This record gives sequence, structure tokens and C-alpha cells, in this order.
Amino acid sequence: MKAPDARVSTAILWLVLLTMPFWMGAVGGYTDLASRVIVLGLAAMALNFLLGFTGVLSFGHAAYFGLGAYGAAMTIKFIAPSTMLGIVVGVLVGTAAAAVVGALIRKLRGTYFAMVTIAFAQVFYFIAFRWNSVTGGDDGVTGWHREPLHLGFTTIDLMQGGKAFYYLALALFALAVGVMALLLRSPLGRSLIAIRENERRARFLGIPVEFHIWLSFVISGGFAALAGTLYALLSNFTDPRSLHWTLSGNFVIMAVLGGMRSFWGPLVGAAIFVVLQDYVSSHTENWMSFIGLFFVLVVSFFPRGVLGILKRKVAP
Repeated sequence: MKAPDARVSTAILWLVLLTMPFWMGAVGGYTDLASRVIVLGLAAMALNFLLGFTGVLSFGHAAYFGLGAYGAAMTIKFIAPSTMLGIVVGVLVGTAAAAVVGALIRKLRGTYFAMVTIAFAQVFYFIAFRWNSVTGGDDGVTGWHREPLHLGFTTIDLMQGGKAFYYLALALFALAVGVMALLLRSPLGRSLIAIRENERRARFLGIPVEFHIWLSFVISGGFAALAGTLYALLSNFTDPRSLHWTLSGNFVIMAVLGGMRSFWGPLVGAAIFVVLQDYVSSHTENWMSFIGLFFVLVVSFFPRGVLGILKRKVAP
């Protein structure tokens, strides 16, 4: 059996995403769960831009995710009641933080790089946790909600049901992954893959390795911040847990679970993680044990992730 054409597979994927709110209820889900899949899938794909395509592991990407969430929430609450302005400010805040942190750690490699990213993420976490007068501390930023989207010719009420917000999230997801795909097909993307495969050879070829790693880190952080803004808007709430390193670990699990060297793998991994979490946590408080066991089994027997399993089954 021949492998299906990539365009057909991509078309089927987008068909599933476009129709998800209409069939989620039939399989025991709900629209907000579909939105969480989209948002966390974007966060996992953002991390994978750095991990899967540049070969650099960050355990601190929740920092930029959380900063995006806080940027959106605090903009809407304190500056202007505008959903799009909140998204823009959140993305800018998260991207700026990634640019500063990336500049400081771009020369580190391996375990040192991963550990320092955790350290910086925890700095942001403790600032949000302790600065009660601004961030609300452990109680988070409350007393705000996503505002209607004014398009000039019409107004979309994002609080009415969940479908309107889902399609806003899907539109921004589509824009983000489109940009991501263009970047990976560009000379920048080829340089990142060359660094992943053999950093020393890439350096000999004249590629400015540290600059490219920094740029990849910034781009990845920007996409993570976008996911964070959508996550805050989904629940109309954010708190320091959106900055914690354990959330970064979840992003890594999603990427590896789905297949970290494939473009769509992290989205598949996020869908599995989010649905399993929702289903198992409704039956037992020890849901993390089941997800952990499932993750260990997949990594042990199928190191290329779930998407790798599917590709192997349809390969000739």
C-alpha cells in the first residue's frame, strides 16, 4: 500500500479541524475541549519549531506561553477592553521576553540549555506568584472576559457559546502554522535543520549558529505566546500555573508523543494528551499516572511518536 499524498492528508486534517465543533458532542466531547486541542497544539508546535527542527530542547517555554496569557488578560482588564489588542500585546510581551532570554543563553547546549530555560521560566513564575498587587498572585487575573470582535461590517460575540471563539482560535492557528511552514521551507528553515543534524558542519559552512538558534528561540517563543493569549481568552482567566515548568514538560510530552520531527506530530500529540487528560481525570485523580504510562510505552516502542506509527502502517 502506498503512502497517501501529503496534500490529501493535510486536507483531511483541516477538514477534521473545521468540523470539530459539530461532531465533538457525538463522541463525548464539547466545543471548549476542541478549542483546548487547537491552543495547546499550537503551543506544542511552537516548542517543536525549536526542538524538532533546530535540535535544541527548552523546558521553559511555559514562560512565554504564560507571559502571552498575562499580557492579554491585563491588557483587557487594565488598558482597553479589546480582544485583538490583548492578543497583540500578549504576543509582543512573550516574544520580547524570548528575545532577551534567548540572547543570554544562545551559546549554551544540551542539558545546560534546558536547565537554564527552566530557571528563567521559574523566575517569571515567582514574579507572577509574588506580585499580588499587579498579577493577583496565586488567585490570578480575574474580573475580565474576552470582548466582542468588531470587524466593521459585523460584530462577533465571542462569549455566546463556544463555536465563535473556536473559529477565532482556528483562524489564528492557521495563520501561525502557515507562517511556520513558510519559515521551515525557507533558507532559514534549511539552516535550522542543518544545525540540528550537525552543528559543527553547519558552522564550517558559514552558518552563524548562535544567531540562528537565537532566532529560532524567538520565533518559537512568539508562537507560544500566541497560544498563551488564546488559552487565557478561552477560560477568561490566567494564573501563575500558566508559567510553571510543569506545563513546559507537558508541551515536550505532546511534541514527543505525536512525533517531534514531523510538522503535524505535536498537534496529534496535543489532541491525544488533552482528550486523555479530560477523560481520565473525570474518572480518577491519578490521571497523570495513566498518561505517564502511555507516554513511556509510546517512547519505548515507537520513538517516532504516534504519527510515526501511522506512517509506518501505510508505508509500502
